[in-house]
Amino acid sequence: MTKRILALLAALIVVSAALFALRPALYYRSIPTANTTLTHFDTLIVLGTPCRPNDTPSPEQRERVLESVREYQRGIAPHIIMTGGPAHNRFVEAHCMKLFAISQGVPADVILEEGRAQNTIQNIYFSNQIMTAHNWHSAEVISSPSHLPRAALILQHYAFAWHTHPAHWPAEYHLLHIAIIYTAEIRSCWHIHTRGFAPGTLFPPNSASSPQLL
Repeated sequence: MTKRILALLAALIVVSAALFALRPALYYRSIPTANTTLTHFDTLIVLGTPCRPNDTPSPEQRERVLESVREYQRGIAPHIIMTGGPAHNRFVEAHCMKLFAISQGVPADVILEEGRAQNTIQNIYFSNQIMTAHNWHSAEVISSPSHLPRAALILQHYAFAWHTHPAHWPAEYHLLHIAIIYTAEIRSCWHIHTRGFAPGTLFPPNSASSPQLL
């Protein structure tokens, strides 16, 4: 009887430990993807990721732009904000993305470049400034699938109506590569959930807290 009790306790400990380890992933899956039921928006926002060293789109950047092209052609929004500065090399992500979108048939005059952002916080902060200047109040935010929950945690601090929309994964990415990316994003989101956003960085003036650079 004692052995059975010990075995049961051991099993409960293992299950509890497994559930505790799963908490970050479960939280990540629970992050809202929108604050609106709108299906059409004033603008698309394409979150940047680095260009290749030869100033051409990297695989994830390519897929994010291609998804924005499809959404624009579907009539989801009449404008596109490409956001991203020279964060990881000397090339401005927004400009690289704009040129690629134009090559895919999007008119140049519907694309706005936000070329200062160095991270996701700034992507949304500076894009919000552009939206305010144009009196736009809604946006569909496009990025890689793994990146969107973290973007949503930032977007929750903004007043405009938003909805996140995933780009496709690059065909050249293998499953292990994608799993590694998801693991890093789950850890980042859990860090924000448990520790909050650090003060002193760019955030809307009317927001209750300030986020860390991510």
